[in-house]
Amino acid sequence: MSWKNTEQRYGSLSIALHWLMLVLIAGVYACIELKGNFPKGSDTRELLKQWHFMLGLAVFALVWLRLLARVIAPTPRIEPALPTWQALPGQLMHLALYALMIGTPLAGWLILSAAGKPIPFFGLELPALLGKNPDLAGTIKEWHEWAGVAGYWLIGLHALAGLLHHFISRDNTLTRILPGKD
Repeated sequence: MSWKNTEQRYGSLSIALHWLMLVLIAGVYACIELKGNFPKGSDTRELLKQWHFMLGLAVFALVWLRLLARVIAPTPRIEPALPTWQALPGQLMHLALYALMIGTPLAGWLILSAAGKPIPFFGLELPALLGKNPDLAGTIKEWHEWAGVAGYWLIGLHALAGLLHHFISRDNTLTRILPGKD
């Protein structure tokens, strides 16, 4: 299998990034959900928050590689072709998912910046994007949390659509992005 997309199938780079992003995003959500099980100020809670930040920033870094892969190679055709009424919602879903993968981690970075907190990234400390402004940090945090909830729905609908295409429509929407042989 080629690393680059073809008209028939996603390449190994796009497939690997798609599934890696799923694992990273699942990790982001798991860390933030599990953090609530531990007392404020506890080492475990702080560690889960750190991992939430770092995995979210990893998503932010890798989404740009994903977008580059989309730009330099064709998007494989769906066969049989989608009805027109399904094509636009599918494109809007992908746009919303990319907005989530860019906007939510960026908002997290802005929150930490405005809160005057360090921005950890696997042994590095990233620069603050804003000066300290606790009120702004609180406002951005509300948007970040709203986007996180929206992400559950977007990801769930995306997965459901893939399964419906595979089992009901019986097209190649899902198989184009599955790892494996051509």
